[in-house]
Amino acid sequence: MEKRDRCDVFCYDEPKVKRVQKDMELVDILGAASFFKVLADENRAKITYALCQEEELCVCDVANIIGSSVATASHHLRSLRNQGVVKFRKEGKLAFYSLDDAHIKRLMQMALAHKSEVGSNV
Repeated sequence: MEKRDRCDVFCYDEPKVKRVQKDMELVDILGAASFFKVLADENRAKITYALCQEEELCVCDVANIIGSSVATASHHLRSLRNQGVVKFRKEGKLAFYSLDDAHIKRLMQMALAHKSEVGSNV
């Protein structure tokens, strides 16, 4: 880290810090971090993006989209499901996945828009 990226002296706004720390106790920061962590994997991000484009995909579709085996696609989908990103339904011998709700699609769209705005500087 360059020296200009940090404070030259140590001081802090105690009321502000205490207020934020108290507020942080009321929300599920660990859950939010886990949510972003599951999307931080490239294949899971691709799956989430694909499900933003198509309302529903079967595991075989997902495997072909990300260029993996069905077993690998299933593993990624299970991780996404465990974090509440996707939901699934069975139809005969097929398992279909879709986004859990509209928040997921908006988050993906916002992330892509942000990256597009800041370009490759980040």
